[in-house]
Order: sequence, then C-alpha cells, then structure tokens
Amino acid sequence: MATPPEDGELETLLEYVKERRNFDFRGYKRASLTRRIVKRMQALDVDDYQRYTEILEANPGEFADLFNTILINVTAFLRDREAWTALEETVIPRIVKDTGPGEPVRVWSAGCASGEEVYSLAVLLAEAFGEERFRQSVKIYATDADEDALADARRGRYRYQAVVDAFGVGRTQRFFDSDGEDGVFRGDLRRALIFGRHDLVQDPPISRIDLLTCRNTLMYFTAEVQAKILASFQFALNPGGYLFLGRSEALMTRTQMFEVVNLPQHILRKEGAVADLVAATPAPPARTDGPAHSDGHRPPEALFEQNVVAQVMLDASGNIAHANRAARRMFSIGSTELGRHLREAELYRRPADLRTPIERVQRERRPMAIYDVPWAGQDEVRALDIIVAPLDGPSGLVISFLDASRYQNLQTELDDSRLELKTAYEELQSTVEELETTNEEFQSTNEELETTNEELHSTNEELETMNEELQSTNEELETINNELRDRSAEVTELNQFLGSILGSLQSAVVVLGTEMEVRAWNRQAEDLWGLRSDEVLNQHFLNLDIGFPVESLRGPIRSLLADRAGYDQLTCPAVNRRGRPIECTVSLRQLAGAGTTHGVILVMDAVPREPAP
Repeated sequence: MATPPEDGELETLLEYVKERRNFDFRGYKRASLTRRIVKRMQALDVDDYQRYTEILEANPGEFADLFNTILINVTAFLRDREAWTALEETVIPRIVKDTGPGEPVRVWSAGCASGEEVYSLAVLLAEAFGEERFRQSVKIYATDADEDALADARRGRYRYQAVVDAFGVGRTQRFFDSDGEDGVFRGDLRRALIFGRHDLVQDPPISRIDLLTCRNTLMYFTAEVQAKILASFQFALNPGGYLFLGRSEALMTRTQMFEVVNLPQHILRKEGAVADLVAATPAPPARTDGPAHSDGHRPPEALFEQNVVAQVMLDASGNIAHANRAARRMFSIGSTELGRHLREAELYRRPADLRTPIERVQRERRPMAIYDVPWAGQDEVRALDIIVAPLDGPSGLVISFLDASRYQNLQTELDDSRLELKTAYEELQSTVEELETTNEEFQSTNEELETTNEELHSTNEELETMNEELQSTNEELETINNELRDRSAEVTELNQFLGSILGSLQSAVVVLGTEMEVRAWNRQAEDLWGLRSDEVLNQHFLNLDIGFPVESLRGPIRSLLADRAGYDQLTCPAVNRRGRPIECTVSLRQLAGAGTTHGVILVMDAVPREPAP
C-alpha cells in the first residue's frame, strides 16, 4: 500500500476523531502517529485518510481498534529496575517520614496502561507504610486514555510467574493471591486504588498529589504539549511533591519548574515545602517596629500611647477608635474627632488617599504599605511610609505613619556614591564590551549545543517510541505464533486420529476432493492395489493405473459432487496387486459438512472371483 499523502487529510481525520469521540491526538508526534494510523489502515487495505474516515463513520466499532493501535500499552512490573530501586530507597521513605499519623497520602499514576506500574507502587507503599496504615491513608489514582487497558488494570490479574519474576516469592505471596496460573492483587489492599479515564491533554489534573508517576508516556507528545502537561503536573503536586518520569522524559530544559532529586533515574521534586505556602499575616516592612499586640484586639494603652510611631486605630465600622500622642500631634487630631468615621476626618485624604488601601485590607485581611508619601510638617517637609494593617479577628484596622526622611537622606548619599562609581564604571565599560562579545560567542555555541541536545533528545524519544511499537508488535506476533502452534498440534492430532480410523477399517478407503484428487488412501487400499499413499495423494483418481476400471466411477462421482445423488454402489471385475481376478464392490458416499460438499468417500470390498468352468 502506498504511503498516505502528507496533506491536510491527516488533520481532517484527527479533527473528526476529536469531534466524534473527544480523543485529541493533535498533540502527538506526527511521525509515530502516522505510523500507527497507517498500520491500522493497512489491516483494512485502505489507501487514504479520506477513505478511512468514511470507514470510521460507517463502522463506529473501528474507533476502538484505532485507539488500541495508537495507544501503545507496553509496561511491566518495576520496569527499569534501577529507577524503581531509587524511588524505593530515597523518595518513598521521605514521604513516609513527612506524613504524620492519619494524614492522607495521594499518589497519581498517569498513563497507567494495563496497571503493572500501579500495582508496583501499591506493593512498595504498602511495604513502607505498613498494611494497616496503607489501607487507612493511601489513595492511588490510576488513569489512562484507553478504556480497554483500564479494564485490564482494574482486574489486577497477571501471570503468576511474571509477578514472581518482578517481586520475588516473598513479596508475591504477601501481596498477591494465587488463582491457577494467575496472581491476583489482594482485595483488601485493592480498595486503595482508584482507576479512571483521563486525557492528559484535555482533562484537568488531579490535585494535592504527593507522588506522581508518568513513565514513557510524554515521549509520544510534541514539545509544546509536553510543556503543557508538565505545567499541569506542577499544579497537581503538593509543595515538595515528587515527579517520577520515564528515561526519555526528563530533559532539563523542559523541567526548570522542578528541582532535580535523581537525574539519572529522572526523579524530580516540586520546589517549596508545605510551610512555605501557609497563609500568615505579613509582618510590617523592615523600616518599622510595629506595636506589640497582647490580646489580639487592642495593644496595651500605655505602649500604644507612648509609641514614637504615629498610629490611628479604627474599629470594625471604620470609626476612629484611638489615636496615640504622636498621631494627635502630627495630624492635630482632637478629642472631638474620636468616634467619628474616618471619612469625615482630614486624615482620610491627607497626606494620602486612604480609601483604596483600607478597602483592600478589609477585604483581603493582610497589610498594605504606601511608601515615600510627602508630608508638610510644622518645621519641614517629610516623607512618610503609611502602613494599613488588620487587627487579629474582624475587630478593625491600625494605620501607622513612619517618618522615612532619613531613608531619603541615605538615598541622596547613595546617589553621590553612584556618581563616583560611574567614572569607574565607564572605565570598565570597554572591558565589559569585550567580555560581552566573548559571552555572545559562548552563548551562540551554547545555543548550538542545546539545539543539538534537543535534536538528540527528540531522536531518542522517537527511538523509544519505535521500540515500544516493536515490543507491542512482537507481543502480537508471539500470541499469533502460540495460536498457530496450538492449531498445528490440533491438526496433527486430528490427522493421527483420522489415520487410526482409516487404518482400522477392513475395507479399502479412498477419499477424493472436489476435483477428484486423492485426499486419503488407507493401508487396505495399498494392500489391494499395490500403490502407496505417498504415490497417489493429490493425484487425479481417474488417472491412477490400478486393477480397477476407474473410468466406470466418473459418472457416480460427479453426481455426488453435484449433489444429484446421495449414495451409489456398483460391482466390477478387477485385478488386485498380485494379478489375481477379483470382484470389487465400491460404495460411494458424499463427504459433506455445514451444507457444503467437500468430496466423495469410496469404500472398496474385494471378493476372489471364481474361475470360469
């Protein structure tokens, strides 16, 4: 079959699949995707994508065969043993250590195929946590886009010898029940596993994951889709969560969002810890020492009153509840303004408009600062830092006004220093330019190396994909070979059985096909006519040179083959292999089955003929 044309027909086919079955293969690498689709088209003897689209439309069941061909489900228990050993010895113990009693542990196996990877995780986690804690705390989410593969994975049934080869006898007996030639994962532990269909390209990720495994799945996607999926994985993981990729899926330029734990075995970690993301009320900026709160609602009156930082406290309604001595002096706040709403005071608009900061702090309950606000005091113009912060609970706000003038003086001194440094900087500029030229050359070389590295990685992924396809094809061929071996054994047994039957008969038996060719010739026929079976098999019966007038059987045989007669018998004089005259009675029967005529059976009985008197 000719290669399908490289035009928009493939994209049209992918759009059709997306529209009808919500499978989006547009993010798959075109080389491997084309090979898999062409393989399916060859099986149907189809020449172009348009014709194959018509077959899909006429036969919806073909979608399942297409998906099974594209989604290569090649996996094994503890596949790439060194990588799993690193996971078992470094990552899983950390997860156990960082998880408190009763805290949940969530694991996601993305692209789980027929489930061997999922049960590998279950065995290692159950052994590390202990079976009781595993049942109570661990949940393993196993997802794949292939429903048939998920159905196999849900059963948890595998060849017992394959399980023993992967886990050893001890672990196998502990975690799998023997059922004939199969091993079945224990039912009480199986409840910790949750299987479901999930498309990595389209569906949202599962969240709050501590360990995420996705091995030899990303290599089928384009670089853009890989980046999108990795971003989803980062979102799915808890801070400090681990990502376990396949050997062709950990290119460093694509995983800058993760911290490398074990580069050779492709184990990564989401940066940050749980404590890093705990919501807490931010501390005031480093310029000030905020008031000490002793009861969460109101500072001690003496400390608040004597504080050198001007502070005004608002209640939950926005009224001025308190203003310390520094604030009263700075803004001329009298006793008549206490208890009034801040909007009615000049302080609401000067030295800065406080409406937006106050509303934001009331809404978000976290501090907000406004820096370098000019304020014309009694003696000089000052720069203020205004900090609006919530009090603990919904009781109100505190507004602090810090004198930042000295920071501006420092800024002036820094500007002078900058001028002095500028001259030295200009002297170094020529040297820097030379270094930049060298750096650009180095950068160009580095980019070329990165491009080469990307190309090598892409080639490696393509080779891995082809290896997966070859392994899948090899498994299919092995299955066909086993079926042919069994069928050959059955045919041999039937031939032996038929030979035994024909050999046990006292009469000579000849079986003819539809073209009158000899299909069977038993031992009694050999003794009667002197020809061995290997001499007559597949020979036309009417061409045989035996002592019987075979031409006399032409009419009866043709009648039986044409279904014009069901049974016939005739007796003719003949000569046996020893040259003695005999009377030979031939019984003709039709060989039929399933309503079809397959040939004719000739049964020959010979009686010595009496010599004429």
